Amino acid sequence: MKKHQAKASFFLTGRFYRNPAFKTLIGDLKNDGHYLGAHSDEHLLYCDWTKRDSLLVTQRQFSEDLQKNYERMETFGVKKSDAPYFLPPYEWYNRSITNWTEAEDLQLVNFTPGTRSAADYTYPEMGNRYVDSETVLQSILRYEAKDRNGMNGFMLLLHIGTDPEREDKFYHRLDEMLTILKQKNYQFVRLDELLEQSK
Repeated sequence: MKKHQAKASFFLTGRFYRNPAFKTLIGDLKNDGHYLGAHSDEHLLYCDWTKRDSLLVTQRQFSEDLQKNYERMETFGVKKSDAPYFLPPYEWYNRSITNWTEAEDLQLVNFTPGTRSAADYTYPEMGNRYVDSETVLQSILRYEAKDRNGMNGFMLLLHIGTDPEREDKFYHRLDEMLTILKQKNYQFVRLDELLEQSK
């Protein structure tokens, strides 16, 4: 990302912020000017996969878990007011979660649909759910070519880490993807900068 002068937004769980193995990485991301956000403390599943309006947590559980996430972020000098955008775990939520997020004075965000980038966490043992990195990259480039707005304003979700079973890590293709998009005159900005520009 430094090579391309790209800024990104990293939504990390409290578990990730707590892990001593990631302390240097998180510090480097902050020092390099990337956005550090919340993704829940324990990566809870808020609502049923098949019946989305069925909540699996109470508002109190939601609030307490989220508060723990922000407490961990504060140890890196990131206050809640510095990180008003919240990405729900699994990127899966319903109207109640949106309302509860607003009650916390936060803005719920999610990735822009249309590419297979969010499947970069999958691995071969998942069968037909597995999406290899070439397919991920081509889905991004196809979207860019066919949409009349290209990828202007697009929020592309990628995972900072994946299961060891996935040997074909998409982040090894990040330089290639950024190079192609940069040649098309795209700029890569933090999510808060993108959203503030659109107001």
